[in-house]
Amino acid sequence: MGVDAAVPDLQVTRERLRRLREQAAARDVAACVVTPGSDLRYLVGVGGSSFERLTALVVPSDDALPMRFVSPALEFAGLGHIPFDELGVEVRTWVDGEDAAGLAVEGLPGGRLAVSDMTPALHTLALGGRHGGELTLAGPVVRELRMRKDPAELAELCRAGEAIDRVHARVHEWLRPGRTEADVAADIAAAIVEEGHAVAEFVIVGSGPNGASPHHSVSDRVIERGDVVVVDIGGPVPSGYNSDSTRTYAVGEPAEADVVRSYDALQAAQQAAVDAVRPGVTCEQVDAAARAVLDDAGLGERFIHRTGHGIGLDVHEEPYIVAGNDLALEAGMTFSVEPGVYLAGRWGARIEDIVAVTDDGVESFNVRPHDLVVL
Repeated sequence: MGVDAAVPDLQVTRERLRRLREQAAARDVAACVVTPGSDLRYLVGVGGSSFERLTALVVPSDDALPMRFVSPALEFAGLGHIPFDELGVEVRTWVDGEDAAGLAVEGLPGGRLAVSDMTPALHTLALGGRHGGELTLAGPVVRELRMRKDPAELAELCRAGEAIDRVHARVHEWLRPGRTEADVAADIAAAIVEEGHAVAEFVIVGSGPNGASPHHSVSDRVIERGDVVVVDIGGPVPSGYNSDSTRTYAVGEPAEADVVRSYDALQAAQQAAVDAVRPGVTCEQVDAAARAVLDDAGLGERFIHRTGHGIGLDVHEEPYIVAGNDLALEAGMTFSVEPGVYLAGRWGARIEDIVAVTDDGVESFNVRPHDLVVL
């Protein structure tokens, strides 16, 4: 397994690299070293994962210094179609036994070296040792670019949202008494791909008491009549942009007496948070809008996680919709709105949409009904 790439849009890529230099300079970073992962895919269209051989895009903040792409020779053959020369990026390939980290940082000025957040320690320590400057994370630099989606990115997130909505519309085909969570999840995973995703990144089917665990995956528990079932699903479409949507179902009338009242409060909380989204509102204010409704209903202590997370090439990225985050929303930001209520040992429920901040409000990429779906 190694890196792979699609042909990037030259104009978009040049602008992203220019802005990266600008952000690095503003944060007093001498250079950014971006290794395989979503940041590298965002910047130059190169996907894949980091392994023991170093692949890296090196972007000095000083635009008088050339950018460089360092790659093992054995993997660069699959990247020959990337127009690095037209992007002003020098290519430096290396073979086993050569000093890849030294090749990456050679000639860079001293100062702070920002390395991708998920770079293996194997490479991070080597880069720091060869460069000699202070190491810092590149995430805070790159996220200033990635938090605000451009029209093409928004279109892909909309495409992903429509695809996952089609899967939720089919859940009634598989969710019924006598089947295990694992059985239902296998059918849903297949449908996620059938409906346009590259892969099913995650499938949560939390029935009965398992629904009270927000990050429950699946189990061999047999679904029973009267169960409340949380179905949280998503994955990337071929461009790499992700879906993530949760709906809550009941298999027949809910067995627990307080489900309907609590679910009505949850639905109102989710809508209140969506209604709060607009430019200038802070992330923590959106979170507070959901919590206020659940607090009033006596369910505040049953909401045990943040209201949302950013989404794009990663399922979880900036901005985070959580108490204490005073970041002001701007047009182009995309994130989930997903309050939940969880009664340990009994049942749980969650409603989740992906939304985008527009110039004057909010747009949702998920349009399936929010009602408790009784099957």
